[in-house]
Amino acid sequence: MTDENSRARSLMFLSLLCFALADVRDGLGPFLGVYLQEQGWMPDEIGFVMTVGGLAELFCNTPLGALADHTRRKRGLIALSVLFIVLGCGMVFIWSGAPAAGCSRILQSIAAAAIMPALTGITLGMVGQKGLPARLGVNEAWSHAGNASTAVLGGLVGYFWGIPGVFFVMACMGAAALYSLARINASHIDYNAARGLDAQEGGHKVRHARDIRLLFLNRALLAVALTLFFFHLGNAALLPLLGQSAVARFAVNGAVYTAGTVVLAQATMIVVALWGARMAEKKGYGWLFLLALLALPLRGAIAGLWASPWNIIPVQMLDGVGAGLLGVATPGIIARLLQGSGHINMGLGLVLTIQGVGASLSSTYGGLFAHHVSYSVAFLALAAAPCLGLALFVGAVRRLPALAATLKGGTQQALPPQRG
Repeated sequence: MTDENSRARSLMFLSLLCFALADVRDGLGPFLGVYLQEQGWMPDEIGFVMTVGGLAELFCNTPLGALADHTRRKRGLIALSVLFIVLGCGMVFIWSGAPAAGCSRILQSIAAAAIMPALTGITLGMVGQKGLPARLGVNEAWSHAGNASTAVLGGLVGYFWGIPGVFFVMACMGAAALYSLARINASHIDYNAARGLDAQEGGHKVRHARDIRLLFLNRALLAVALTLFFFHLGNAALLPLLGQSAVARFAVNGAVYTAGTVVLAQATMIVVALWGARMAEKKGYGWLFLLALLALPLRGAIAGLWASPWNIIPVQMLDGVGAGLLGVATPGIIARLLQGSGHINMGLGLVLTIQGVGASLSSTYGGLFAHHVSYSVAFLALAAAPCLGLALFVGAVRRLPALAATLKGGTQQALPPQRG
């Protein structure tokens, strides 16, 4: 087999890895909230358990991003994470009660925190900065196809055998992820490019402490992170609450309805991710970010003002727009901002930590409104959060030339100490 064919084969298995990890990375995802509701849990109790898991993940995102930068065993890091996620999900069905559910979420969340930085590093190491926008679109399309496919399968299995059957679907996808990892040729990963070092820097000693300090002082990076904080504060709880609302108010089948919400969103994301990759190549990431931020308030408003099980159609199509665009834009922006620093994956981990604060608070934020007021008010409260993110984003673009240049397709070769 020629080197070109071998490299194409590794990229094919990278696509299959994205397909399989889409199901594994989220664990039981929205099915967990519906399962706990069927066990008699209240919305605010479910929200607290989700928050515990989110807090565990956010504490680990940055150090695991640093680990993804420094280790050459990126494939092994993902494999270990897959095993821990499957183990954590199994705990929910073996032991009952809040302690077991909380420990399960913590284990899953810590393992999931390692996956995105390691996967981004592998991708960047295989295609480089030049090929990254197009490849991110391909990765996202395969990822969303995996989510949609496993949601359909999970819905069918859940209809006949209940939500515990969804766990076995996820375990099978975990096995597929491990197989795909083993078939990616490690020699096709440039480990200097994977962490944001130029080829000529590979043999030089990098002053890590200085670079890390500058990472936390990069105002453009922090502006992106805070914008994503508000986005995920409004976004993370919307789908689980939509499923819980439909079960409580319209007596739908929880497993089938949840699967339907996931399929609608993921099908939209496939198209949006591929379109977004082409837009990023031509015009940069700015418009992708802006459209994603605009989609979420509209999504929450529809969910809050239209009390019908059919509201999932526009709500989840808009979810596909927002998540599909951010899936391409977020790692691409960070890779450009931090090129030359040697800490791209740590920077991604830092951004995931800050946005994870919003995501972890989202379940409690939305759950409290749902429990003490109504589901409709909870959806409107969630819709308000990204409006703050939109204002922050627009202001940051106007005040920070480095961020504006990156969003328009500009490339930064070093990490500037942006203070003040």
